[in-house]
Amino acid sequence: MIRLKTVIAISALALMGTTSTTAYAEVTANVAATSNYLWRGQEQTNGDAAISGGIDYVNESGFYAGTWVSNASWADEMTYELDFYAGFGGDINENISYDVGYIYYAYPDAASSADADFSEIYGSLSMGGFSFGASILATSAASGDGSDFGDSLYLTADYGFAIGSNGTEMALHVGHYSGDFIGDDNIIDYGISISKDGFTLGLSDNDIDGSDLKAYVAYSVDFNL
Repeated sequence: MIRLKTVIAISALALMGTTSTTAYAEVTANVAATSNYLWRGQEQTNGDAAISGGIDYVNESGFYAGTWVSNASWADEMTYELDFYAGFGGDINENISYDVGYIYYAYPDAASSADADFSEIYGSLSMGGFSFGASILATSAASGDGSDFGDSLYLTADYGFAIGSNGTEMALHVGHYSGDFIGDDNIIDYGISISKDGFTLGLSDNDIDGSDLKAYVAYSVDFNL
């Protein structure tokens, strides 16, 4: 099964970014718009724009939980994606932080939601501007495709750094998706983006035959509730 699936990944990266330990518990919300919703280098809205939003709870212990929703249309009759996630993040020392968690991807109105919903267990380590992550298939609701725990693995390497002193940041990304669940033994995706004041301009692609380089512009805002 080929996943033509978050985020730009306003997802999964906004979704599953490392959560630092704070001095108190808080609830935040986020709203975003993108010209093309991409997830691991693949379009989730057939190249159309997407609007998304989410709510997150973060505890001083490092525990966090949240939900995120976006329009999506990569399967018959599908109009939206609804994600639920929870995890734990913190600092190992002053230079290294970690994040581990679980995320469930749901597509309630797809023609056959049993063929779409799935979940992953993920983890990452961040050191300075570098971040290295792994996501492994936990469950698949698909009937008859033989997908079991561990049947897909997504490995990522990201590097972000400031450009000048005006708050502009650049991010570089490469990912490797492998396993029976995706219908292709190996997919490599890669991207580059520049962000400032909530705006992001990026390029993303993958090595699937026929894939073209995709450009997107996005804007996101976070606020406390």
